[in-house]
Amino acid sequence: MKFGINTYLFSSPFTNDSVSFFPKFKEWGFDFVEIAVEDPSNINAEYVRKALDENELECRSVCAATGPGRDLRGNRKEQVTSLEYIHTLIDIAPILGSQLVAGPIYSSVGRADLYADDKKEKQWRTAVKNLKILGEYAAQHNVKLALEPLNRYETDFINTCEQVLKLIADVGSEALMVHLDSFHMNLEEKDPALAIKLAGNKLALLHASGSDRGTPGGDQINWDRIFAALDNINYQGDIVIESFTPDVKIIAKAASIWRQVEPSKEAIAVGGLSFLRSLAF
Repeated sequence: MKFGINTYLFSSPFTNDSVSFFPKFKEWGFDFVEIAVEDPSNINAEYVRKALDENELECRSVCAATGPGRDLRGNRKEQVTSLEYIHTLIDIAPILGSQLVAGPIYSSVGRADLYADDKKEKQWRTAVKNLKILGEYAAQHNVKLALEPLNRYETDFINTCEQVLKLIADVGSEALMVHLDSFHMNLEEKDPALAIKLAGNKLALLHASGSDRGTPGGDQINWDRIFAALDNINYQGDIVIESFTPDVKIIAKAASIWRQVEPSKEAIAVGGLSFLRSLAF
């Protein structure tokens, strides 16, 4: 099991200049970096990979940012834009050293509304059609796509592990995996530990965040049961700290971070990593 840090905690958007954080990530003891690539044109993948190598770090997952305009269930323009964006992430992931693109790839974040059953079914079919295209492309590049359920305030489409497994089954691609997040599970799952067991060998990534988006371990989540469930499924994948502070304004607004829930970004990173390593089996 390896532990990583998501770049959203320190920068948004991620650019070539953001590699300046890598020495600190290494100093704090992280095994790898999860790079959130909001705009692929902001980075030179070869340059970022060189900086990772120089700091003896890996990029083991690329985090997709599906904001407005990137929507596999949206209008035709939004679908094409999203397909092109995810295709690009699949292209650059291996250059960065990653074989995983993760996140709520199926829809734009923040789209949450009530739809009649026929409209929901049409959106489902549209997302499945587009995920088939992406799954085939990912398989050709030896890359996996890990789909992340989000809470009800960020999407009306996929909120639970059961739902994402149904979506993956309908797509029918071996390139599609599950990405779970402790924050979202705390809101949506009856029992996050059971959700992890349900995901089983389809679980490719776990995001660790406190119930208030703060430091893992300094919150109400039952982390002992989370790790017992990971042990139960013999999870050999990665765990990434994805927490936020008001300091990174773009992400703070998107994630509704209106107050300082922890003393600092460093406190989240260092304290969270120490806590998670203490539970690792």
